[in-house]
Amino acid sequence: MRLGIILFATMACFLPSLQAQMKIGIIGLDTSHSIAFAKFLNGDDKKEEFKDFRIVAAYPYGSRTIKSSYDRIPGYIEQVKALGVEIVPSIAELLKKVDYVMLETNDGNLHLEQAYEVFKAGKPMFIDKPIGANLAQAIAIFRLAEQYDAPLFSSSSLRYVDQSQRLRNGELGEVLGADCYSPAHLEPSHVDLAWYGIHGVEALFTVMGTGCVSVNRMSAEGTDVVVGLWGDGRIGTVRGARTGKAPYGGHAVTDKGVVSTGEYQGYEGLLKEILRFFKTGIPPVTEEETLEIFTFIEAADISKSEGGKIVLMEDVFRLGEREAKELLRNLK
Repeated sequence: MRLGIILFATMACFLPSLQAQMKIGIIGLDTSHSIAFAKFLNGDDKKEEFKDFRIVAAYPYGSRTIKSSYDRIPGYIEQVKALGVEIVPSIAELLKKVDYVMLETNDGNLHLEQAYEVFKAGKPMFIDKPIGANLAQAIAIFRLAEQYDAPLFSSSSLRYVDQSQRLRNGELGEVLGADCYSPAHLEPSHVDLAWYGIHGVEALFTVMGTGCVSVNRMSAEGTDVVVGLWGDGRIGTVRGARTGKAPYGGHAVTDKGVVSTGEYQGYEGLLKEILRFFKTGIPPVTEEETLEIFTFIEAADISKSEGGKIVLMEDVFRLGEREAKELLRNLK
């Protein structure tokens, strides 16, 4: 994949004239993210920094099994059509019309098959959270990206909270630990924290970085608390809430004191990173970090099933790799 990224970045530097024609396609109109991105890039009050990009086409499907998702599709089709987006009948038709792809389908179970079509067409792609419904799917998607030498990036918008980025960059001191929280509603077709708790997990890894070696989870009907031990002795936690008012946020313990990880700021920060990625072909979040996030999420499920037992990340990842190989063998 590295050679493809380098070549893509080189081409982007030498072909600035193409920037005015950067056409984006959306797969999946079953999430509010699709509408938010379309308004930023196609709206009348479009910012100057977004002028080189436009969403020109969308394939609306999209979950056909998760009611909270597929109920949105008819209304969202009309909203993006009003913004000048063409609705197409297939991913194949979409790929003929666009340079880049935002895979927004809310149902992570569909991402592997949908991403496969995009990879074969050689289009750089952003995959919105969750990259897959479980660790095996996430690994399989990255393996396909490597096979087709295709630039790929996935993230939650919580990564791009300004304060979290300052912590990530060391501007507020050395991070010694962190406690993050987010809503964590469940969807039975996904590993528990992959559906909504991923926001809290992404926030944790944003400020802590990679290096988690073990996980354990305490779970109740309305709340989960997941604890990760990093190899350097640091500890980070995620609290996922399904009852009461459940905001996004957290605190980081630094060598200079305890500071907030910042308040959620919407989708614009993430969109800026997506567009920068489309221009350069260089993912702002590494494969290593995205897969460690999903290993953490999968380990939390295993810990719950074993009564809160401490689970080693390396064991979980090895299992995910075996399952990913089977998924790829069955992919047509």
